[in-house]
Parts: sequence; structure tokens; C-alpha cells
Amino acid sequence: MADEATRRAASQIPLLKTHAGPRERALWPQRLKEEYQALIRFVEQNKAADNDWFRLESNPEGTRWTGTCWFVHQLLRYEFRVEFDIPVTYPETAPEVAVPELDGKTAKMFRGGKICLTEHFAPLWARNVPRFGIAHLMALGLAPWLAVEIPDLISKGHVVHKEKQRDVAE
Repeated sequence: MADEATRRAASQIPLLKTHAGPRERALWPQRLKEEYQALIRFVEQNKAADNDWFRLESNPEGTRWTGTCWFVHQLLRYEFRVEFDIPVTYPETAPEVAVPELDGKTAKMFRGGKICLTEHFAPLWARNVPRFGIAHLMALGLAPWLAVEIPDLISKGHVVHKEKQRDVAE
């Protein structure tokens, strides 16, 4: 399923220990702390490998996450908003990542710009509850989806680089 580089990067992300979702008020702060630690470690790894590709932040409760992700194709950087909510049944249920500006541009997406993770990522997540978290979602869910879909969307003309859009507008 995943290439060796992805497998190696994912194996470096710390596994989470606390089995708690937002409804477990007593344990959720500990789970959220583990989530942040894993995300920080993943971002540090990516920067060290010159593979920095996203920024995320959450609301104070840690239930709504927003940010940006980017994909470099033919030396051009394509940037997209990314957002997701932590489901009430988390961590049993993985969050549904949305890339709103790509809504309706690919068949591998649901209404609202939610990317399709059911075929490959969902079974992997289910086998690794509660050890997987948001960093794993980004590494093994969003990253491979971007790697497959963005070049295809670019080749079909559904995604155009901002500079090219500006040239056409002038």
C-alpha cells in the first residue's frame, strides 16, 4: 500500500496511548497533549527531511482543526485550505479531512470537499485504534491522497497554479 519512505516516516511518529475522545472530559486533555506531541514530532521530521507540507491549528477544545497543506508539482507550489472536526466517537472513528476548494473536482471526494479515505486508510486506522492520531491521519491519509489526486487534477486543468491564473486574468 504505502511506499518505503512513507512507511519509514510513519514509523517515526509516536503512537498514542490514551484511549479517549472529546466526550471523555477527564482523559481528553491527556489525549490532546499526546496528539500535539505526535504532530510536533512529525513536523520536525518533515522539516529535517526538507518535506514540510502542512500547518494545522485547533480550537481551544481540540475538536476543530484548520490549516493549510501544500503540494509541489513541477517546481510549483499548490496550496490548499484543510479542515476537519474530531468525531464524537474518536478515536474509533477517524476524522474526515476536507479540502474545500477541491470540492467537486474529483470522484475521490465527498460533499463538502471531504477526501475519500474509506478504501485504504479507514481499515488501517481501525486496526490501530487508539494508537493512531492526527499526525497519522496527515501522514497516511492526506499525504498519499494529495500525491495521487493533485497531479491528476493539474493535468486535467481542474487545479491551476495561482501565477498562471494571474497571467490569464491580465
